[in-house]
Amino acid sequence: MKLFPSIFLSLLLPLAVAAQSVQIQDGAIRAEFSVSDSTKVYFSQGNLQYQASTNTWRFAEHQWDYVGNDNENISEKYVGWIDLFGWGTSGYNGKNPYMTSKKDTDYGDGENDIAGTNYDWGVYNKISNGGNQTGLWRTLTYDEWRYLRYNRKNADALYGTAMVNREEGYVFLPDNWTTPTGITFECGANFYQNIYSASDWSKMETNGAVFLPAADLRGGTYVTSDDGCYWSSSASGGDFAYCLYFDGYGLETGCSDRSNGESVRLVQDVK
Repeated sequence: MKLFPSIFLSLLLPLAVAAQSVQIQDGAIRAEFSVSDSTKVYFSQGNLQYQASTNTWRFAEHQWDYVGNDNENISEKYVGWIDLFGWGTSGYNGKNPYMTSKKDTDYGDGENDIAGTNYDWGVYNKISNGGNQTGLWRTLTYDEWRYLRYNRKNADALYGTAMVNREEGYVFLPDNWTTPTGITFECGANFYQNIYSASDWSKMETNGAVFLPAADLRGGTYVTSDDGCYWSSSASGGDFAYCLYFDGYGLETGCSDRSNGESVRLVQDVK
């Protein structure tokens, strides 16, 4: 596995702005996140999951949900769910979500970005609890992940580590954020700094917060790591693709072997 090193985060106070009340509709958390100077997106309600035996795609019920070691059962006939995918394994052109080849050029079309193509999981597939139509979702590009993390207004005050319902991960806050009454949020690099019960997180989610669980990494059929690795739709030249990577010390955009099984969190463009 190849990843750029993570970085330490600054300790910053959250931004308080006008309150909002957010609903989940057709799988989308209806809070706006800027990913470029002209594009805003809604995040899906949870990580992408797949069941090979029924060829069904869905979003996890809760933002903190992930499959973990059961991803080691990955196969064409597996009746359970998986949520760690090689890059560009939407099912298009034989690039199936249960692929375990360690040859990086087997993934996507072997060369180009998958943004806007059928190799993108959200473009090609119907998500059963996400509108159940093709073309409704997409994967963020490398530049969009970086804009979300570094370049949107007040970016450094709108993300941080957390433990949600006993699961470690990272929180991104929407462009217009207010911390719910009775809840605190601090930016930082300690998973134990922001600890939320399921009921506490419900209040955060109602105000638009997004949680990416540290959902592990798969190499071949072996699940390892306590970190979070989330694919972008951007190739990185050679045998790599860009991803968002985090651990207990920080968060960074880097590159990874395309054969690695990583998490996918889809978005919708705000119209």
